[in-house]
Amino acid sequence: MEQTTAVGKLKGLIGQVVGVSDWVLIDQKRIDQFAECTDDHQWIHVDVEKASHGPFGKTIAHGFLTLSLISAMSKCIQTPFDKSDVAMSINYGLNKVRFLNPVPVNSKIRTRVSLAGVEEKTPGRVLLTYSHSIEIEGQTKPACAAESLAMVFLK
Repeated sequence: MEQTTAVGKLKGLIGQVVGVSDWVLIDQKRIDQFAECTDDHQWIHVDVEKASHGPFGKTIAHGFLTLSLISAMSKCIQTPFDKSDVAMSINYGLNKVRFLNPVPVNSKIRTRVSLAGVEEKTPGRVLLTYSHSIEIEGQTKPACAAESLAMVFLK
C-alpha cells in the first residue's frame, strides 16, 4: 500500500478504538518479579500478610507494572500499514499517564486502545499517538489512562 494512502487512512481512524488486548493475569509472582527488577519492595505490593490488613485488603500491583505491560498488550493494535512496508516501529515515549484505580492481586487487566494522533515527521517516519485505557476485569473504573507514542519507520 502506498505510504500516503496508509497515513490518510490512519488519520481517518483518529478517535476510534484500534485494538483491545487479551486479558493479562496479575498474580503475586508477577508482582514479586517486578519488585525484584525495580527494587520497589513496598509492603502494599509484596507483603501478603501485612497487605491483608491494609487499605486494599490484599496486595496490589505496582502502577509502573501496569504501565509496563502496555508494550506487550499493544500487539492488538490494527493499522492500515502493510507489514511489508514497515521497517520497524519503536516505543517513542509516553505523554499523559494517570493511575486511577489499584490493581488487586489475581486481577486481570487489558488495554483498550484508541488512535489519538498521526503526525508525519519526515519522509518515511510517522509518529502515532495512542490513548490507552487499562481496564480491570469486572470493574468500571480503569486502572490506568495513558498516551503512548510509536514511531513507525517505513521502507
